[in-house]
Amino acid sequence: MRIGVIGTGYVGLVTAACFAELGHDVVAVDIDRNKVESLNKGNIPIYEPGLTELVTRGTETGMLAFTADHAEAIAEADLIFIAVGSPTTVVGEADLSQVADSIEQIAPLVSNESIVVIKSTVPVGTNADMTAMMRRLRPDLDVEVASNPEFLRQGSAVTDFMHPDRIVIGAHTDAAAHLVREAYAPLLAIEEPPVLLTDVETAELIKYTSNAFLAVKLSFINEIADLCEQVGASIADVARGVGLDPRIGDRFLRAGPGFGGSCLPKDTQALLHTSRMFGTPSRIVAAAVDVNRERKLAMVARIVAAVDGDITEATIAVLGITFKAETDDLRESPAVDLVRGLIGLGASVRVYDPQGMDRARELLPNVEYEPTAYAAMDGANVAVIATEWPEFSTLDLEKVRALLEQPVLIDLRNLYRSEDVIAAGIEYISIGRPRVMPKASQKAAESSG
Repeated sequence: MRIGVIGTGYVGLVTAACFAELGHDVVAVDIDRNKVESLNKGNIPIYEPGLTELVTRGTETGMLAFTADHAEAIAEADLIFIAVGSPTTVVGEADLSQVADSIEQIAPLVSNESIVVIKSTVPVGTNADMTAMMRRLRPDLDVEVASNPEFLRQGSAVTDFMHPDRIVIGAHTDAAAHLVREAYAPLLAIEEPPVLLTDVETAELIKYTSNAFLAVKLSFINEIADLCEQVGASIADVARGVGLDPRIGDRFLRAGPGFGGSCLPKDTQALLHTSRMFGTPSRIVAAAVDVNRERKLAMVARIVAAVDGDITEATIAVLGITFKAETDDLRESPAVDLVRGLIGLGASVRVYDPQGMDRARELLPNVEYEPTAYAAMDGANVAVIATEWPEFSTLDLEKVRALLEQPVLIDLRNLYRSEDVIAAGIEYISIGRPRVMPKASQKAAESSG
């Protein structure tokens, strides 16, 4: 098939590269000519495992190309995927200007044989609105606008596309639905994931409902983690015991500093806005959003308490600045909010992150950026693990103890066993588990008390 992809952001670039890998002839378009030129030279603007290899292979074989010319991208295309951003406005509404602009760009160029497919995350009714716009702009054609929401997790997007747990297609006609399904045919022959063919409104709502439910699970387990700390229970064991129930499952039951990224924060806000518009308030989702907001503030307070309530003269080493591991994305990152909160209280902050520091320098200029985790910890009062990068789970704890002034390790991702940390002579503060300190420190604290 010939496929055009509008937008070369996170979703668009992964979609284009993966469809090319499946054997389709793909042309992706972006209005940023410098970005297009860079992509055609093999320079990938984001960090995503496996993506560089796919883009390189696609461009070398000629199955994938990038252009700033919309006509080139959709010429004779069977399917035109719109994969542009849909950020949230200050009132929580999804900003659909990029989606509408894409329709305006392709309307004069599209043929009657093409099907436009919205892969961007959009609220209920968007496909109907874009269909109406297309018909106003091209009353001579009967072009269908279908929905094919993405379920790509940053850090594993290529794997998620090539090995999906489901494919959702919303369309007005069976012919359109089956044509979109054919784009995935090479993948379906091997993977056999469930394919849900439904109406466009349902497809639109599935995406928002999925992300909102995940946000609820995360906020819920974080609240339970707070309770665990008070009663002396282990959140890891509680989550495991709960997750073994097949009705619940164990995914997204890992306590931490709160959720972030490009999806959950904006999609929960957009769903709340849509719910208010239709007079059906989503109180559970609203509570999850509130809990997450308060969670990030609580993480700052946790660090302040670790240095006896005063961080004005403290140096804090923060390990990780991206919102999760295996990405360079800082959007809504709990680590970013954490650093801002610490700086606002007068602390000096050193940051190390394997992939996110280039972006962080623009966002957080008043921070020292170090080349390694150990360099960040050298002479710092305490260290904070803010992102679950694998290298942070294998630190030389004896070396950590020697580098830190106090020494205290605040692990917001629960990467370590408490007994291993205190055995190295380090006080250990984690999530959903009791605060523990080495025996020598405990005796000194009891003596001073």
